[in-house]
Formats: sequence, C-alpha cells, structure tokens
Amino acid sequence: MNIRLIAFDLDGTLLNSSKVISPHTRSVLERAAAKGAILVPATGRLQNNVPEEVLSLPSVRYVIAINGAAVYDLDEKKFLYRAELGKEESLQFFRHTEKLPAIYGWYQNGQGWMPRTCYERIADYSYAPWLEENMKKVYLPIDSCEETLMEQEGGPQKLQLYFRDLEARKTALEEILQLYPQYAVSSSLENNIEINAPRATKGEALAFLASHLGLKTEETLAFGDGTNDITMIRQAGVGVAMGNAAPEMLAAADRVTASNDEDGLAKILEELGF
Repeated sequence: MNIRLIAFDLDGTLLNSSKVISPHTRSVLERAAAKGAILVPATGRLQNNVPEEVLSLPSVRYVIAINGAAVYDLDEKKFLYRAELGKEESLQFFRHTEKLPAIYGWYQNGQGWMPRTCYERIADYSYAPWLEENMKKVYLPIDSCEETLMEQEGGPQKLQLYFRDLEARKTALEEILQLYPQYAVSSSLENNIEINAPRATKGEALAFLASHLGLKTEETLAFGDGTNDITMIRQAGVGVAMGNAAPEMLAAADRVTASNDEDGLAKILEELGF
C-alpha cells in the first residue's frame, strides 16, 4: 500500500486527553514524513487555531480547516478551497437558534464571532477548562450579529451551538436535521452542533486536496473520531476510526484502532510500515 497523504483530526484523534501529541505518536509521524508522506491536519478549528506543536510536524503545509469549509496553504498563506454559507440564510438560522437553550457563534473571514450575551456565558456552557479557554480565545464578543456578519468578506464558514443539557442538544439536533436538510450537520464535541455549507465537509476538502496534489484516492489515509470526520474516512483510500470514536464513525470506518490515549494513530501507521 503506497500511502502518500495522511489526514488526521485533532481533538480526540491526534491529540490525547491532555490535548498534546504523545511522544510516540509524534515519532511515528516524523518517520512517515521522512518516508515522503504529506501530513494534513483536518479539523473543525480555524486554521489559525491549530496548535503550534501540530504545525511543527514535518511536511505539514496544508490544513483542512473548519470541517472542510477551507483548505489553507501555510506556505503561500492563502486559501485553496472555500465553501461558505449565505449571509441571509445564516441570519435566518440565528433567529431560530435564539429560541434554543444554547449559546452560539460562527466562523467568518478567518475569525470567530459570538454575541456578547452568549460570550458572557461561555463558562456555563463549557464542560472542561480547556474548552472554555479555547472558546474565549477563538471568539470575539460582538453587539450586533447582523451588522458584523454583513460587513465581513464572504459568508460564514461554520455556525456552532453549545449546550449545557445534552438531552436538549439531542432534541435540537433532530429538529435542525428536519428543518435544514440542506446543511452539513455534525459534531466534534459532546455538547455542540456544527453547521456547514453542503460542500464544506472534510471529505470534499480531502478530495480537493488530493486532486490538487495529483494523488489518487487509494494513496490517502484518514483518521477521525467525531461525526464531522465521517465524510473524510469514507473519502480516503483507508479510513480509520479511533477506539474512542462516535458509534456512527465506528460503523463507517474501514478499520478501527486504539483510542487517542493509547497511540491508536501510531499503531496503524506502524502496521502500514511507518
């Protein structure tokens, strides 16, 4: 098997529960890069919110960001691929969101935006200190959603909801899927819902990047754990679910490995000769 591109989700996949790359996983990825493999972080995060320890991995040049709404070239400092939501449809969705027991925000033009009333409640909707810290880092509090959204270049790249009550999240998810079938709806955290444009999936972005680099599908390998990774592992030549993955991911994967706390990613790469 000639694997030339290795794509991997970050939270719950590459990063362990302490939100770092284990020394063993890092050494295996370094060996893979030394053998010519292109390493590609594929995340729901903004490209400028990818940890430096990930960006410092050898051969990392491209980032699949915002669930596939963007493919970013770090060397050229430009977007190669963008899939965005319309401004008016996003405003309509926000009006629906305000009726839900959740806080919300969105990514647009390389920045996270959140109504000030939601931003002030981030601590109440974060189930772990790292999540609260990351949300406060990513989002800017704003007073007018409509004004901020309309004045930015391009449309939103991702809309996000965060819940305290997981049962309320489940009910809202079912409702959103019924009311907005045109969206790509997924989750990367246990308490969130993520809304992207139809073409803004990690699978679409991986297909684009492979074509851009002149690679065949069978030369790609992908790892993930959340439902926002399903399209990517289906698109890849080999799609691997982590042992800690969501049930839907486990069902969709070609292979299942150990968890992110057990160097699951490294185990598969070692089996494949890296």
